This record gives sequence, structure tokens and C-alpha cells, in this order.
Amino acid sequence: MKKMSFINFFIAFFVFLFCIFSCTGSQHSQSQTAEVIVFFPGDESSEFVQAEPAQEEPSYPRVTYLDIVAVGDNLVHHPIFQASYTDGSYSFHYIFDHIRDYILSSDIAFINQETIFGNEELGFSGYPRFSTPPEMGTAVVAAGFNIINFANNHALDRGAEGIMSSIGYLDNYDHVFHLGIHRNREERTNRHVILDMNNITVGFLAYTFSVNGIAFPAGRDYLVSMIDRDIMAAEINALRPLVDYLIVSMHWGEEYALRQNRGQSDLAALFAELGVDLVIGHHPHVLQPMEIITRPDGRPMPVFYSLGNFLSSHSRTTKEALLGGIMYLRISRTEYLDNISLDESIQEINREINIEEIGLIPVITHFDIDRNNFGIYPLHEYTDELASLHWRSNFGSGDPEMDLEFFHNLAEEIFGSDLLLQSVSF
Repeated sequence: MKKMSFINFFIAFFVFLFCIFSCTGSQHSQSQTAEVIVFFPGDESSEFVQAEPAQEEPSYPRVTYLDIVAVGDNLVHHPIFQASYTDGSYSFHYIFDHIRDYILSSDIAFINQETIFGNEELGFSGYPRFSTPPEMGTAVVAAGFNIINFANNHALDRGAEGIMSSIGYLDNYDHVFHLGIHRNREERTNRHVILDMNNITVGFLAYTFSVNGIAFPAGRDYLVSMIDRDIMAAEINALRPLVDYLIVSMHWGEEYALRQNRGQSDLAALFAELGVDLVIGHHPHVLQPMEIITRPDGRPMPVFYSLGNFLSSHSRTTKEALLGGIMYLRISRTEYLDNISLDESIQEINREINIEEIGLIPVITHFDIDRNNFGIYPLHEYTDELASLHWRSNFGSGDPEMDLEFFHNLAEEIFGSDLLLQSVSF
């Protein structure tokens, strides 16, 4: 009886252990990694081991996608930060409420920050020498932008101190990158902005035609990346082999001109020769067309000559300055595996980058007669009622053409109906 009792106990004990480990295994099977407890009998210690997830050989062809959005000038005139100051502090988050989803849903989001991020010591100001409260940077990052360009004609508005203030503020964010301004010559020479996302590497460069005649501090011409054909060619040639997709930001063109000029076209042709993949233009404060140039290697290079204003309180200028756009681009990378030997360890992966979708979501900057209630709206969500409340509809005798039809016609005239988007494939 004692022997039978021991055997029964022994069997029952192992059934109990089997149930425990069966249940535990079932729970872990639902996660990608498993936390395994290893216990050695006779040893007083237990060790926790993080199990490696099962490594599956990738199947070919393998396709990954990347969504890129870009906007034009974030131009923070004095009325904007004046309207955004309450209870002793600035907050600009509300301005991006209507377009935030388009930005946050993308993988890469570019913005031309037309005004530097100042500080209390520099003070805050609007036109002609801008210094923007850094809380705008907080709102820009919270809206989803992770590539912030400062290579524009207002980069030196507050001298080297303004540039250091802008860079220093963005240093607070690990996954946000600045373009076109530099702390020192070594950073200008050796710092590359390369994002590796979804198995696609994307590189960025940025240049401006002007800093409004403001002299660089002696020996510090590295502070802002200026348009110089030889320097641009050298930098593009250095970055091109390191990335799958190369994007160049250009601050260029003539203010309020609805078409690109000869200088823009000539530079675009140079970029095509150098193998650039995409050009993002800004500065004219109005939309200009998009053109796809065929590079010498047969690959397409889209050029958005100007994305117009993203945010501004331009009021006494042409109402075309109220219309901007969100560029949308989806690219894919396809990998093909070719066996070039009977030895399976010797293989070659061929990569191909393609444009899957491209277009523009027109946006309009809204503010009322008191220059309050700023907001950026997708044009297809803007209403005639909002247009009737706009500053331009009510200032002086008002503008009788300040209606949706005008802006829809303008966007179609510049881009054509095929490129205008209301929804995208996020």
C-alpha cells in the first residue's frame, strides 16, 4: 500500500506539473517573445532568460512602404503668438488640430520652420526679424513633424544666438532632426540626417538662396547651408551612396509668383543630374506646380517647386498666400533575391525603390477679424461659413472672392485635378 501510495503521489505530482506548464506555454504562445524561468535543482538561485523570437527567413520578393509628408512655411507672425498667449504662457497646439492626423499618420514629416525658436533673452518678435516662442517647437513636434528645416532667409534673424537657441531646443527630442543650420564647421561637414525606417533609408539635405543680407559672423559661414552648386554637388555625392532615397529641401524662387522661375528650373536639372530623388521647395508663400523630371538613369525625380505657406497671418498681401499644401508621397522598396551560385550562401539581393502614390492635400490658414482663432484646415474640410468669418472677408470692405470656389480653382489650376488628394493611404 505504501508503494502504491508513493506511485500514485508521484503520478499526481507530474500531472500537476504538466498542467501548470501547459497553461503557461499557452499564454506565452500569444506573444512574440517569451520569458522563461530556468531553475536548477540544488541551486538556490533562479535565472530569468528572455527567449529569442523565432527567426523566420524573409520571403522574396519582400516589399516595404514608407509614407512621407511635407509642408511649406511655418511663418509665425506676431499676431499668431499674441493670440496664443494666455495665463502667462504660450500654447500653439490648437492651430494644428485639423491637420494633425495627416502628420501623425506618416512615417516622415517635414516642415520648413521659417522662424527661429528664440528664448527669453533674445525676446520674441515678428516681421522683419523673427524670434518665435519655443513653445511653437513643442506644438510642431507634438503635431508629428520629425524633420524641421531652418535653411531659409530668416535663419540669421537673431544671429548665431538664434541658431544655437533653435538647435538647443530641438536637442530635447531624440527622434526629431534639424536641417540647414549648424553649431560648428565639423557638424556642417560630418553630420548627416539619415532615417532608417521600414527597411528604407532616407537622407536629407537643405539649402537657402539668402539670409536677407545679414552678414555671417566672422569665420562662421557654416551656420546656414547656402545654395552653392559646388558645395551642393559635393554633399549630394557624399550622401547618395549611403541612402535609398535622397531628399533635398530648397528655399528658393520669387515671392508670390505662382510659377517657378528659370533659376529654380536650372537647379532642379542639376539635382536630377546628381541623382536626387525628391525636391521640396518653399519660400514664395504661395503654391507652385509639381514637376516630375526624368533623371539620366531613367528614374523619376518629383520637384515640388513651392508648397506655399503652412501657417502665417499674411493679410495685406495676395489672398493666394492663404493657400498651402501637404505633400504626400508613398514609396516602396522591393527586394528580389537572386541565386548567383549553386552555393546557397552566395546570394545577391537586388533592391528597387518606386513611387506608389504622390499628390497634394491643399490647406488653408484661417484667422478671424480680430486675428484670433488661428487654424490650418484641409481645403476639403473648410466651409463657406468659415470663409465668411475670415479676416480677409471682413477687413475694410471685404473681399468678395474670399470663398471656397476661388481656392479650389486655384489649387486645380496649379496642380491639376489628378494630383489633388482628400485622403491618403496611411
